[in-house]
This record gives sequence, C-alpha cells and structure tokens, in this order.
Amino acid sequence: MRASRLLSLLLLLQNRGRMSAAQLAVELGVTARTVYRDVEALSAAGVPVYAEHGPSGGYQLMDGYSTRLTGLTAGEAESLFLTGMPQPAAELGLGAHLAAAELKLMAALPTPYREASTRIRQRFHLDAPGWYREPDVVPHLLAVADALWQDQAVEVRYRRWSPRPGEVTRRLQPLGLVLKAGVWYLIASGHGRPRAYRVSGITKLRPLPERFARPDGFDLVAFWQAHVQRYEEADTDEVATVRLTSIGVAALRDVLGPKAARLALRTLTPAGADGWHQATIPLENLTHATAALLRLGADVQVLAPAQLVAHMTATIQAMARLYPA
Repeated sequence: MRASRLLSLLLLLQNRGRMSAAQLAVELGVTARTVYRDVEALSAAGVPVYAEHGPSGGYQLMDGYSTRLTGLTAGEAESLFLTGMPQPAAELGLGAHLAAAELKLMAALPTPYREASTRIRQRFHLDAPGWYREPDVVPHLLAVADALWQDQAVEVRYRRWSPRPGEVTRRLQPLGLVLKAGVWYLIASGHGRPRAYRVSGITKLRPLPERFARPDGFDLVAFWQAHVQRYEEADTDEVATVRLTSIGVAALRDVLGPKAARLALRTLTPAGADGWHQATIPLENLTHATAALLRLGADVQVLAPAQLVAHMTATIQAMARLYPA
C-alpha cells in the first residue's frame, strides 16, 4: 500500500506541479504527517522533490524531472472503463483504482494533451441520477460485481412486485451490470433467457461454489437495447391498469414523461358514460408507481395489480390522517 501511495504522490506532483501537504493529504486520503514522511522517503530514494515555504509554498519536483513508472495494474486498467463516472466507480469498489489509473494516464501524456485533459475535466461532468431522486440503496452491489468478475453463480432472494408480488429465490449466472438513470441492473441468466434484475431488489445474496461459462456471442449492449425497447413498448409484466378522467389523461405526459405517456395513450379506451377512460401504464416498480400516480390526485384510480392498489390505499389513508377534516 505504501509503495502505491508513494507513486501516487510522485505522479500528483508531476501532473499538477506544486502542491501543499494539506492538498496532497486530501488527494491521498492520509494525514499531513504521513505526507511529510512519504516526501522524506521519496527524497531518500533519489527523487528530486523539494519544499518551498510561505503562503503559496508546497512540494514540487525539480524542473525537467519525470517518472516513467506509469504501468497500470489489472484493477486500474479495469477501472478505466468508468473514467468520468466517479460515483459508480466508488459504488463498485473501484474508486481508488480509478484515481490511480487517471494519475498514471496523465503522467504518460505529453504536456499539451495533459493540459487538454485537465480543461475537459474542468468543463464537463456526468451526473447520472434524475432530478429530485435519491440513488437506490444497493448493499449487495459489490457482491454482485465480484461474482460477475469471477463468472460465479449466485443464489439471491429477490423482491418483485409483478406478476405475483413478493420475494422469490433465484439461482443466477451474472452476465453484466448496467447503470440506467442512477439505477443499477443485473443482467443474469437463470432457467431461461437472460433477464434484468434491479440490484436494489436483491435482499439476500449467497455466492455458489460453481463457475459457469458465459454464453457464446452474448452482447450486453445489444441485450440492454432490446430490453429497453421491449420495456418502452410495454412488452413487460410491470404495468398498472388505471382509470383516468380527461384531466388525468391530459396530465400523463408531465407525470410519466413523453415515451411512457405515448404508450399509455395507445391503450386508452374511449370515455365511458361516467366520463372516465381506462389505460395500461408501464411503470418501473411499486414505489415509483405510487409516487407517479399520486401526482394525478383524484383524476386517477388504480385497478391493478392488487399490490399497487393496496400500497396506494395505505399511502392515501396515511396522508388523510395528517389532514383531518
């Protein structure tokens, strides 16, 4: 660990120039006292690092010095595919690898390209989750990722809400992980074709001793694109059947978004004698469905599935108790 930290310190000075002990401590996740000791170790090893005192002082390398110790470890190379996504990298336990890999890449770049890379980092940032949305709680994400790396089968308890709500046990062969709008999905095969499982729906996970061979020709990107298309075309069991007033119908685009609203409107029946329409709406999960449909207020009534009806009823009753007549 110390050797890796010393190299990171050296690369930081090489890439960024003068840095104070406090700045280095933050970057390396250590105390300033540790930085002092590490600088002394580098100096004793012949690295021309020196200190300048004063308010704008700090440590820096002698002009013209650079290291060629920029080889990537296996973990750092794997983490490069998450460059630009520090939060997902951290969730997968690759944050430190990613930081080290980026330092080594910066050190290996010619100065003009290094400066261009810094300019890009200063001007562009990817923030995957949607507005006003907390990221999923995914306590089993690291275990899922580890099984995925090892081609190891797992047994999971999975919380689903359709077609028959409740928890089920599944033996899965992990094939991929997808981050969609801040939500992690596990792509895995079981008894049939590969399916997508929301990682936050996994309540228990047990690695199995068996390894498996990945299916020949399996393409994660192609699978996910087809899955998204099926989902957005409502070819999924996760739908809600609802009644809507004309006001509710008009508000669907704002509540569900343009794509889901178009799909719902395809299933819309003409207004009955009471003025209500019926439609089938594709929804992501129980919590998401309840939150979305509550925005329609008294202009929507959920007819199915039963678990969503029960959840809506309990939520509305709890809200009513907060506002007694």
